[in-house]
Amino acid sequence: MSSSPVILILGAGPNVGQHVAQAFAAKGYKVALASRTAKEESTEDGINISSDLSDPESVVNLFSKVKESLGLPSVVVYNAGAATSNDAKDPLSLPLADFIRDLNINTTSAFVAAQQAVSAFKQLPDSASKTFIYTGNILNTTIMAPLMDLGVGKSATAHIIQSAAAAYAERGFKFYYADERKADGSAAYFSIDGEAHGKHYLQLAEGKEQGPWQQTFVKGMGYKKFPVV
Repeated sequence: MSSSPVILILGAGPNVGQHVAQAFAAKGYKVALASRTAKEESTEDGINISSDLSDPESVVNLFSKVKESLGLPSVVVYNAGAATSNDAKDPLSLPLADFIRDLNINTTSAFVAAQQAVSAFKQLPDSASKTFIYTGNILNTTIMAPLMDLGVGKSATAHIIQSAAAAYAERGFKFYYADERKADGSAAYFSIDGEAHGKHYLQLAEGKEQGPWQQTFVKGMGYKKFPVV
């Protein structure tokens, strides 16, 4: 088991997930990557784990695998997301099965990951980062008519993050909802920048105290507070 710090990234896709992994690996972190399509393998520097986050109960087993292979994670990034388009004029026509699956991925599994992160943080030394970051977007403050279930998930998890940030700050545990924006405060949407995420997430992890839980940030500028839409 490594003595180097460990980061676990759930939802390790080719953009944000991979750039966050690279940023932390460059700082000496061992990296655990979890995704539905991952080919299970491990090296001295990290591990890839196949994980279906539509099943919240699988998250507990995922943390166990990371602990056994690398040690307790001091940074946990929840980067998974799911959305099923709905009729903009009839949002409640969305099939229940799709709503439940996407809510599991966007919120319920994130809740379990946060629980497991707290359990790990309690066992780590004071010097450890103890940071949980959820990759969000603007949909916790506004609506996008065809993506109701994504907005539900982001809004619910934003509340979890806000609650955790307030509750655990005195213990040195940090919780963040990260939302990349354009310089004018509008949503980045599909133009999000993976490298900017990696840089910003590393700054959050290296911070000594809880900052604003809602981390709206701009590429090349970092954190910037915007009015609620």
